[in-house]
Amino acid sequence: MILAVDIANTTISIGCIDHKKTYFWERLTTVIGKPNLEYAIALKSILEIYHINPSDIQGAMICSVVPPLNRTIAEAIRKITGVRSHFVGAGIKTGLNIRMDNPRAVGSDMIVNTVGSLEEHKPPIVIVDMGTATTISVVDKNSNFIGGCILPGLRLSLDALTNGTAQLPKISLETPRRAIGRNTVESMQSGIIYGHASMIDGMLSRVMAELDFSDEASIVATGGLVKLLLPHMKHRIIYDPTLMLKGLLALYEKNAQ
Repeated sequence: MILAVDIANTTISIGCIDHKKTYFWERLTTVIGKPNLEYAIALKSILEIYHINPSDIQGAMICSVVPPLNRTIAEAIRKITGVRSHFVGAGIKTGLNIRMDNPRAVGSDMIVNTVGSLEEHKPPIVIVDMGTATTISVVDKNSNFIGGCILPGLRLSLDALTNGTAQLPKISLETPRRAIGRNTVESMQSGIIYGHASMIDGMLSRVMAELDFSDEASIVATGGLVKLLLPHMKHRIIYDPTLMLKGLLALYEKNAQ
C-alpha cells in the first residue's frame, strides 16, 4: 500500500491504494504557510478514520503543482509514516514518450493522469481533468503524449466573474432548470454550468477533428467537478475519479527501486 498525494492549487487530495483496491481518497484545503505539523495531524486523523496503520504504508508518491508546499507535505508524511516521499518531476521514469517542444515543462498532473489512463484504457485516449484549471491531454495509438489544452476551470471562472464585477453576487454551483435564466443567479449558473460544459465539448470536438484516430479514441474524465458537468455534455465520456491515484501507484512502482 502507498500514500498517493496530489497537491493542487485549491485542494490537496490524499489517498491510499494498492493493486487490490483504493482504500480512500480525501481532500484537504491547500494553504501555503501552514506548518507541516498541522498537515501531519490532518493526515493522522484521516488514517485513523479509515483504520489504516501508518506502518502498513510502504511508500509515498506526490504530484504537485504548488512547489512551496512540497517540503512541508513530505515532512508531514515522514512524521506520521516514516517513509520518504517521491515526487513526480524531471528525471522520473514515466514510460512515456512525450512529444512536446519542451517535455520537462509538461505539468506533473497531466503526466500522472496519462500514466493512470494507460493503466486502465487502451490508447488512443483523450484525458480531461477538471480542477482549478481544466486540462485536456492527448495520447496517440502508440501511447505517445502528443499535447493538449489548458482552460480556466469552473470555479476559477466563477471566481473571476464575481470578483471582477461590481454587482454580480457569489453563488452556489447548482445546475439551473433552464439555459435562459429568469434572474441574475439563474443566469450566472447557466453561464457557468452549461457554458463550461459546452466549452469542454467544443474543445473536444476541435481536438478530435485534428486527430487521424478520432474514431478509436476513448475520452476519460477525472476531477472533483466532473459529475456536475457530465450530464450536460454531448461526447461519450468515461468517468474515472481515481485516475490520479492509479497513475501515482504506477509511477511509484516504476521509481521505487
